Amino acid sequence: MDWMDKLLYPLQWVVAWILAIFHEIFTAIGLPADSGWTWVLSIAGLTVVIRALLIPLFVYQIKSQRKMQLLQPEIQRLQAKYKGKKDQYSRQAMAEEQMALFRDNKTSPWASCLPLLVQMPIFFSLFRVIHNMPKVASGDVGAIGGFTQQLAIQAEQSSIFGISLSAVFTDPGFAVKLLTGVLIVIMAATMFITQKQMMAKNMSESAMANPMMQSQKMLLYVMPLVFGIGGIYFPLGVLIYWLVSNTWTMAQQHMVIRNMPAPGSKAEKEMLERKARKGKTVKQDELKGSTVTEEAPKKSGQRQQPVSKNRKKNKKR
Repeated sequence: MDWMDKLLYPLQWVVAWILAIFHEIFTAIGLPADSGWTWVLSIAGLTVVIRALLIPLFVYQIKSQRKMQLLQPEIQRLQAKYKGKKDQYSRQAMAEEQMALFRDNKTSPWASCLPLLVQMPIFFSLFRVIHNMPKVASGDVGAIGGFTQQLAIQAEQSSIFGISLSAVFTDPGFAVKLLTGVLIVIMAATMFITQKQMMAKNMSESAMANPMMQSQKMLLYVMPLVFGIGGIYFPLGVLIYWLVSNTWTMAQQHMVIRNMPAPGSKAEKEMLERKARKGKTVKQDELKGSTVTEEAPKKSGQRQQPVSKNRKKNKKR
């Protein structure tokens, strides 16, 4: 067992048990234990469980993105304040004020990356389980959680279109390269489309004009490229996991963008147009582009003054 297996063993143990449980369920309903499609369904089941557990994180991501949209006027004021100031002190002061603004409003421009970052250890754990599958089957490596030697042998004997789940693009054979190559392209394409959809439809013009969005735009192209190149070393089973996960992300994001769009975004305009066509009443605050009912952004460094009971009564009068 190398250092990566030791580091990821707790997660590998959980991943292996979930795979084993789903395999047991599908064989119990009559699917062959050594069928590649039984293992594909088991991997899909694992993906659904993982993505369901990540829903709270996805909700946090959406809320953070909405807060970032609401913070755009404050960010633009900061940019105007330090416009033309290139000295180190001004750059540092602007960065500190910007970080304080994010901290006070409990958001971050990197919140959109959280679901991906959390998935990475799970992704590599599945990678190591499938990578070690032949060794578990031969007895060179002990059982990983519920992934026993018998299960590993069944998994090794299984295939999809004659290709083993542990096969990678670099293995010899045209069929292996064709199937894994198609899955790698689809995996990279779905990742690109998902990120592109978020930027094109669920961000306001002011948010897109933010210089910090340049790093997000870079990720739009860099991440699919990295996974596309790295995909040639991913086993077929891992490619199936990532494809199912990307499909889940696309469907989940489509629903959110359609029904809960960010304020001032293209998706919000489309939602209001749909409501108008269906004859639904559109509130005035929605027409102004403020469909989000969250708190107004807190300005960094400002403290709200307490109001006495007498002053409150006078205001009411």
